[in-house]
Amino acid sequence: MDELYRDYILDHYKNPRNFGTLEPHDLEHHDVNPLCGDELGVHLIVDGEGTITGLRFHGQGCAISQASASIASEELIGMKADEAGALGAEWIIDLLGIDISPTRRKCALLSLKVMRGATTGNPSWPE
Repeated sequence: MDELYRDYILDHYKNPRNFGTLEPHDLEHHDVNPLCGDELGVHLIVDGEGTITGLRFHGQGCAISQASASIASEELIGMKADEAGALGAEWIIDLLGIDISPTRRKCALLSLKVMRGATTGNPSWPE
């Protein structure tokens, strides 16, 4: 089963979904994982009801950080921005489907940190 999830992560890393930028966009945030140098930004389009209707991630980093952003992006489009900003670490860890070591945890959480920064103005690490 782990092999399936590893292939899933590698596919998202090599063929990221929703990668790039959006112009114009309503919300944005960019951040870096100081432990490894991964960097990630997000551009969001939010409609009048607060729903994320457009999302693009951009940046560079390891397979875990980039796959995490790609996988999350598919789930976040259609979600209310305030709900996205309130998601916890386990949400993204569950989406990845593999055990994440303590040293790779911030790689996996960077996409959620960037989303939190864009949607709430508080770019704290998700817990």
